Amino acid sequence: MSASKRFQGANTLSRYHQNFLERLPSEILHKILSYLDAATLICIGHVSKSFYQRANDEALWRNIYRRLLNKKSINMVRKMHEIYTLESQAQPVDGWKLHYIRTRDAWARKKWRTHLGVISRHTGLPSHTDQILRNITWELTATDRSNRETTYDLSFLRFFDTSVVLCWYGNWPDYHHISTIQLHGVRRIALTCPGLKAPGWRSFMEMIDMETVTKGMQDYGQDQVIELKLLKPHIVMGLWKGQHHIAFVIITLHFHKLLERSTQGSSVWPYVDPVVQPPFDDIDPDYGLHGYHLHIVLHSSEYQIMSECFPQLFCHRDQICNGLVRLTAIDGTFFWQHKPLSGDITLPWKCEALQGQIKDRCFMTLTLLDEFNKPFWCFSSSVSTKCKEMPFSVLYATEQFLIHYQDSDGEVMMTIVQGEKEKQLYLVNLAVYVSTGKLNKYFGKDY
Repeated sequence: MSASKRFQGANTLSRYHQNFLERLPSEILHKILSYLDAATLICIGHVSKSFYQRANDEALWRNIYRRLLNKKSINMVRKMHEIYTLESQAQPVDGWKLHYIRTRDAWARKKWRTHLGVISRHTGLPSHTDQILRNITWELTATDRSNRETTYDLSFLRFFDTSVVLCWYGNWPDYHHISTIQLHGVRRIALTCPGLKAPGWRSFMEMIDMETVTKGMQDYGQDQVIELKLLKPHIVMGLWKGQHHIAFVIITLHFHKLLERSTQGSSVWPYVDPVVQPPFDDIDPDYGLHGYHLHIVLHSSEYQIMSECFPQLFCHRDQICNGLVRLTAIDGTFFWQHKPLSGDITLPWKCEALQGQIKDRCFMTLTLLDEFNKPFWCFSSSVSTKCKEMPFSVLYATEQFLIHYQDSDGEVMMTIVQGEKEKQLYLVNLAVYVSTGKLNKYFGKDY
């Protein structure tokens, strides 16, 4: 027998095995599929158009939904108006499959709300935020000049005390060819679908107009391979040196309201925080501010450099000047307040085949709680160090570094020095300046 005939025979046999299940009577095939769970049915639906139709049969998904309810508390089911009872046989408007997925999602969100009720006394944020966010992923969607969209899956992420750092790398185009980049949070249903994306919902979080941001794009450091560009304070883009092609995009996000922003928006509209009545402050404005609590973290994309809490911060009325309220966390004249840092201030980066680090760059995550222990000012942003020539103290080397962050809500000033012998870095000055405009709007005062 010739080689071509043997190949044709093998190909025919392969097609025979592939079509064996499809050639079964529909009753037998339906019986086989009825023993499968939801994840397996979804996987089978990707085999062919025929299997997609059979795996989406309403009767199959109604039985899977009934099995789901049998595992849950009947009392819980009755409290959720959108869930059909076991006795109901009416087909939901959205179909049994989507109804099953929505029910699983509703139970997951109910469980999340329970975890969110435990508040950390150090940060004023839910203690289990990072655990809940592990059920969420994030996607970037780049739209080119021809309105063609390309979605990039998250490459890696790192959780810190009050923030998460997200990174995307891969086959990015020349950034001049991109018109917009959109960030979406994606919550997926906990189904084991090897090699396939589990079904879920996208929540629009932010859009970057590349034409606008590139006009004011700031240089943020470089090494021998990568040039960093600052699109926004919390968004860093890495370009291959001497080129316009994107190597990676890094975004840092603060935990405050991050779960809501990542899950409760629609695919085209972001989550809108409900309007909250300003808290009643019975303290005389002439007395100033008191009882504020600061939690601040310095971290890179991979490791934590510092994490400290500073309670009972205050500012007297006569210390308010130039529209800013100063809250001093570390006074440089008191040596016992100085805080050592863990490691150097650098920003590691990596892509598919290469890795490196940019010196004197890192991220700052700040959480300022008001006198009621509620988040008042929260952000996570990239920052950089600048050398200061004047020596700070005879206890340290002459080299000093300044970190300055500023936005419409206020400023943060930090001074870092290096030990003369052990080369240890110390934070020796830390002051937070809050805008009086933010205070007046928040409390309805007139500072």
